[in-house]
Amino acid sequence: MRWTILAKSGAALFAAAALTLALPATSASGTVAHAPASRPLYTTAAPVAMLKDMDSGAILFERGADKRFAPASMAKVMTAYVVLDLIDSGKLSRDAIFTVDQKTYDKWNGSNGGSTMFLRAGEKVSVDELLKGLITVSGNDAAAVLAVGIDGSEEVFVNRMNTMAKLLGMTSSHFGTPNGWPDGGVTKVSAADLITLADRLIRDHPGGYARYFSIPRLQHGTAPDGTPIVQPNRNPILGNIEGADGLKTGHTSEAGYCFLGSAKRNGRRLILVVAGMDSEKARRDEAERLMRWGFEAWEGRELVPAHAKVGHLDVGQGDAPTVAAEAAIPVRMTVPKGYEGGFRATMRARAPLAAPVDKGARIAELIVTPDGLPPQATPLLAANDVGKGDGWDRLRTGFYRLTGW
Repeated sequence: MRWTILAKSGAALFAAAALTLALPATSASGTVAHAPASRPLYTTAAPVAMLKDMDSGAILFERGADKRFAPASMAKVMTAYVVLDLIDSGKLSRDAIFTVDQKTYDKWNGSNGGSTMFLRAGEKVSVDELLKGLITVSGNDAAAVLAVGIDGSEEVFVNRMNTMAKLLGMTSSHFGTPNGWPDGGVTKVSAADLITLADRLIRDHPGGYARYFSIPRLQHGTAPDGTPIVQPNRNPILGNIEGADGLKTGHTSEAGYCFLGSAKRNGRRLILVVAGMDSEKARRDEAERLMRWGFEAWEGRELVPAHAKVGHLDVGQGDAPTVAAEAAIPVRMTVPKGYEGGFRATMRARAPLAAPVDKGARIAELIVTPDGLPPQATPLLAANDVGKGDGWDRLRTGFYRLTGW
């Protein structure tokens, strides 16, 4: 891992340098000392709780973050990620129609399978509608129909979920079902992994997140008397916390009352996990309190605007010698309200990168360390494509390495 120091401490110096895209080089030893920051105090009765500022990567609070537990229906966020990834990669259309087979209906209808969107055997339903049912009303039947429609069986789809979890860096998680139904302890996650999953879903699939995760209610199916079935979104902070727009509740006797949630306010997005609560009310109250504390006790300060190029990384055997690293979102550091200290900023990358490099690929991290606080990491993306080079390109790259031209 190679570290490149980009700027001295001091918000004014870094912001100005970043905006002109000419970051002065220095060493960490050249930074200015400041008094350590005083972290805002938060206490909770939740056995598992975690709060992250997504834009800066700062962990504002954690308790039991690495403890493995049953996620219940929060597992459906992984199912949603897999489906959205297939849609965005062009391998699946949201207009594709799946048929509810008899076996799936018998296993997951409302009388047998917990939360449901009231699908019927033989019903033909779109991927788009199934995603709405999966997230808005936590349809176990929706999760199963998606799994069977995509891969032919729930078991094969679950393999896809676990492969994706590894790719996302969810090192403590394993899935046994597409919907989080109790499975004898096979399905386990950690709060840290759920935060990673939510972060990646929002970053990687912003259109899908906006489309499916804040629907206030779902109308699907008809009651025996012929009236439409309308179910509200089960998100406890949706409509109660300013900016709340996702993600997913969970509850089983094994897991207790759990919640993976997110809200965005004044450009800042926070993601939280609360798990193991003993009632629906306790889950709601703790989620609201933790989210409000995150917005009220901390503030985000923009250091680099969205799409600014932060630096360049060497590319090996490419048709260009370097690729620009840019911030896909504004880079902020998260500090206690009224913070007066400085910070250090570095770009961390594994270089040289191997060609080809696709535009939008994650190639580095911008690490910001406020005085007295842990480092905060924001992903940096490739600003352009770099293809594989030929012999002439390699000669040109060699000349560039020697001369800088």
